[in-house]
Amino acid sequence: MEGQVTGQRNVPAFCGRPVSEKEWKVLLEIVDSCGLSRHELASTICEGLNWVRVEEIDPAGLEGLLARVKPVLSAGDYALVEKLVKTLLVLTGLVRVQGTTVSRLRRFLGLKKSEKAADVIAPAKGPEEPDGPDGAGGGKPESTRDQSPDSPGASATGSAEPRKIERKGHGRLSISAFPNAVRFEVSHEELCVGDRCRGCGKGTLFQMEKSAEFLRIVGQAPLHALCWECQRLRCSGCGMVFTAKAPAQAQGQKYDETAIAMMALLHYGSGMPHERLEKLQRDLRTPVPAATQSEVLKESTGKVKPVFEELRRQAAKSPIFFVDDTGAQILEFTGKRRAKLEANGGLENPRRTGMHTTAIVAEMEEGHMIALVRSGRKHAGENFSDLLDYRDKTLLPPIQMCDALACNAPKGHSVVESNCLVHGRRGVVDEIENYPKECSHVIEMLGQVFATDAQCRKKKLSWQERLEVHQRESGPVMEALKDFLENELNEKQVEPNSGLGKAFNYMLKRWDKFTVFLRVPGAPLDNNPAERLLKMAIRYRNNSLFFLTQAGAAVADIYMTLIYTTQMQGENPFEYVTALLRNSRLAAESPADWLPWTFREPLARSTPEALQKAA
Repeated sequence: MEGQVTGQRNVPAFCGRPVSEKEWKVLLEIVDSCGLSRHELASTICEGLNWVRVEEIDPAGLEGLLARVKPVLSAGDYALVEKLVKTLLVLTGLVRVQGTTVSRLRRFLGLKKSEKAADVIAPAKGPEEPDGPDGAGGGKPESTRDQSPDSPGASATGSAEPRKIERKGHGRLSISAFPNAVRFEVSHEELCVGDRCRGCGKGTLFQMEKSAEFLRIVGQAPLHALCWECQRLRCSGCGMVFTAKAPAQAQGQKYDETAIAMMALLHYGSGMPHERLEKLQRDLRTPVPAATQSEVLKESTGKVKPVFEELRRQAAKSPIFFVDDTGAQILEFTGKRRAKLEANGGLENPRRTGMHTTAIVAEMEEGHMIALVRSGRKHAGENFSDLLDYRDKTLLPPIQMCDALACNAPKGHSVVESNCLVHGRRGVVDEIENYPKECSHVIEMLGQVFATDAQCRKKKLSWQERLEVHQRESGPVMEALKDFLENELNEKQVEPNSGLGKAFNYMLKRWDKFTVFLRVPGAPLDNNPAERLLKMAIRYRNNSLFFLTQAGAAVADIYMTLIYTTQMQGENPFEYVTALLRNSRLAAESPADWLPWTFREPLARSTPEALQKAA
């Protein structure tokens, strides 16, 4: 960087003239605020400061640079340089995208994770800004605002330190949180029921209803091996061998249903790659190769697929759907494999290159939630359309909660489209540092609506009752919010082409879809259920990186659907998947009896004790 050196400080220069920090900030503000002349002004500044322009960075040249420096650097130094270079490439790519803001870059880098009003509004307010009745809220507590510089809560500079808010809970769980703990009954070593009391010598001892409980957590391998050593006897005369008969629990396939369920839960539910589990098992002296894990899970899908298909049929009847998708990587459709498929005519629609994982959550009228996952070359709208093909044509059009992308719309099916209010709010949150007063006002008004919805759900109101509450309490708030947005734009209080202006226009353009919850019973406010489901797919993608084939992606779809649907019912996914694998024949004959909320009753009837009693 060119500039004049003053002491140990390098002062930046613009057009050959040193500039102060204040002047430098002004120049950056001009670059951010200019329209047509932004590129020319940015180029001039970069020229004056001898900076390399973003357009001049060649990704291929950086890869060559990494290859040249790799032999020179140590492994640790090279890994650090490689991360820096890749981060630079990603950031330059994001900067080129229209609409990218500093706030979004911070969120990408993990520096800004929370969108809660308490975390967003309070930092945006200055220390001198009071929390009046018409203010944005989120100011400091009264006890800290009124402290003097000499009070214990004040810092050395005289400003009061914010009081730390303690969260509920202390990290310790009661014994009731461990219903599956193995329990051992321990009798008193000397006394029995009916004995004379050794304390007073008058009363007699009786059994208390609650025992004294002591809990210990022990560790074990995720998969542990059992070996039965059956005695073998050989005749010294004829050489005939006699082998003891193996017990019933020693017979059957090598990998028990519990082992398959645990592998599925670790790999698809928790995102643990097969290679990582292989290394862990090898260290614990119970080796399970990665290839074996993949093969075992693939072979087991046939046993649980009938229930998966039944979940799809049941979900198609739902009146409310939450739909979203994220990127996926299937190597079968990339590189040489793709070229081979295309040459053999096995690639439908060769011009399509995108791959997606679609999350669809169906909310049933009975209150059950069904989570469906689908990975492949189809986007969310196409996968949702495939699901609606199962739907009875006599049913009313369902509510589809999704973001505003056009590709989310299912072709050939009628739906009541509702857009996620959180997405509209997020554009405002991104601009709160630039427009704290306006953004805080919008966030607070939306907070009232979300608080009303939370109270309705807490009281477990019916869909019609919730609609009436929203119309009575949230309707006026949303109408006032709409008037505020329109007034800010019409009165030129907010520039339409600014970041906040675009966020306001985004909400106003889709206002009818954002306010479906004020007109249709059961309509949700946000798309959080689908986004939570996508976290499971994203966790898998972040750890395992890709699927090798479409068939492998289908296996993941089946197990993720079963695992997350079970979790949404508050059931144990390990017990559920194990039950399906052990009773696959019964589940195939009557899959509706083996859904996550119905499987307990047929499972109880299928136990050896129940079968023996029935016989």
